[in-house]
Amino acid sequence: MFHAYAAHSPKSPLIPYTYSPPSLSSSDVEIKIECCGLCYSDVHLIENDWKISKYPLVPGHEIIGYITKLGSHVKDLKVGDRIGVGWQCGACLNCDNCLTQNEPSCPNKIRTCVDRQGGFADKITVDYRFAYPIPPELPSTTAAPLLCAGITVYTPLRLYGVQAPQSVAVIGIGGLGHLAVQFARAFGCEITAFSTTPDKEPEARQFGAHHFVLLNTLSPGGMGIPAQFDFILSTVHASLEWSSILSLLKPMGKLCIVGIPSSDLHIPARLLISGNRTLCGNGTGSRYYMHEMLQFAARHRIHPQVETFPMTEINQAIARLKNNQARYRLVLSSK
Repeated sequence: MFHAYAAHSPKSPLIPYTYSPPSLSSSDVEIKIECCGLCYSDVHLIENDWKISKYPLVPGHEIIGYITKLGSHVKDLKVGDRIGVGWQCGACLNCDNCLTQNEPSCPNKIRTCVDRQGGFADKITVDYRFAYPIPPELPSTTAAPLLCAGITVYTPLRLYGVQAPQSVAVIGIGGLGHLAVQFARAFGCEITAFSTTPDKEPEARQFGAHHFVLLNTLSPGGMGIPAQFDFILSTVHASLEWSSILSLLKPMGKLCIVGIPSSDLHIPARLLISGNRTLCGNGTGSRYYMHEMLQFAARHRIHPQVETFPMTEINQAIARLKNNQARYRLVLSSK
């Protein structure tokens, strides 16, 4: 039996929950969980905001743990290995998407917390091909958020060809944004951090931002600064003056959305046509990028700023996240 914390209805607190795990298939590994990050996507699932939740629901998809059992066909992993599991924990691996390193678009993908129970538990079972070895340079509590927040911001930087000496703007210095700044700085880019919170400037600069701009002091229409960015990454859930944001892009520049805004975007076509600008988005990332991102983070000493809680205080941690008090990622430890 696996022991976990589960929501039994929308918006309900998590309570102890015991369930029978699925049988270990030939390609599965069983993992004893050391810690698990808390992401706002977990809140959306608990509250059924996306209308895909099934109860009882065990959230948690930034999982670090140690392999305790192996299926007969598992390769390159062994009992005792420290590994991580993110939002996606399975796919068919045979469709066109999977064969072109785009497993997140697999029509038969398996999502942690949605298609099987998540990581706020003592153990989990997943396909070994979605269990990622964690470099020894990364402590478990700081590695956990990389498995969702990290891959979410790393993938678009790679996918859309961000590189030195480009100029990059990161909108929102929170759980996603503070990692985006670190990755983009390690790519050799010039970084401008955009935030509505003045007291985040020192931390934004500590994470690697060269410049800091207050969003709420910028003028509508032109925002008071010239078109200077090759790439803008928006990590916020607020609805912004998107026309003004687009106007900050250089010709051929890209605006990438990774935080889901509270309302739909309305973009004048002329701003895309003029200057050949691109509007794009990203969810999670492929297995290839996940392996690469973990190695890159270890090599460049990229660490999320985390607050840790014992797993028994999961509801207090959720309340802190919902009250916008997290600086910048929350991690639940089983110890």
